[in-house]
Amino acid sequence: MAEAIRILIADDHPVVREGLFAMLSREPDFEMVGEAKDGVEAVDKAKELSPDIVLMDLRMPELDGVEAIKQIKSARPGTGFIILTTYSDDEYIFRGIEAGARAYLLKDAPRDELFKAIRAVHGGESLIQPVVATKVLDRLTELSRRAPSGDELSERELEVLRLMSKGAANKEIGAQLSIAQSTVKTHITSIFQKLGVNDRTEAVTEALRKGIIHL
Repeated sequence: MAEAIRILIADDHPVVREGLFAMLSREPDFEMVGEAKDGVEAVDKAKELSPDIVLMDLRMPELDGVEAIKQIKSARPGTGFIILTTYSDDEYIFRGIEAGARAYLLKDAPRDELFKAIRAVHGGESLIQPVVATKVLDRLTELSRRAPSGDELSERELEVLRLMSKGAANKEIGAQLSIAQSTVKTHITSIFQKLGVNDRTEAVTEALRKGIIHL
């Protein structure tokens, strides 16, 4: 039988800690190793008890959940973090994920979803509630629209892309830039990867949408 998943709960509300502790203790593959009432205690207990998973509230006295995650990750990089909070504000979500949380659940999540998140994070996966995932996708879409255009593409790749937008074939691109056709193909493959596209038309369309090139 596989070793039980060692879990530490960090929350400043005693009733929440006790409820989670009792509920999770009933799962045969979970081992509850401790509780912490604030971020400082969470860091200390994580170092002392070596949990596999830390259930972390965000707003806690002394040290908030995000800073606690950063400190624990620095000391114990293999620890998995699940944020369990009442806050679905965009900034809280992104600060938590950026700090290293692999799952983000609201406290009204069904217990089965919490169990699933613990097992998923312990297995190296991620789990974000649909209501939170929607916010994440909206934020990523906004960031992609605001992102500086073409920063990832090299100057040579931009030259190739501009010629592609004019309908130039690989042979023509190579001739104009004085490079081999094999080199042109390498640049085009790199452009496709960086823009997340599969063909020349998509590459040009995406580059125009992002403002990387202009017709």
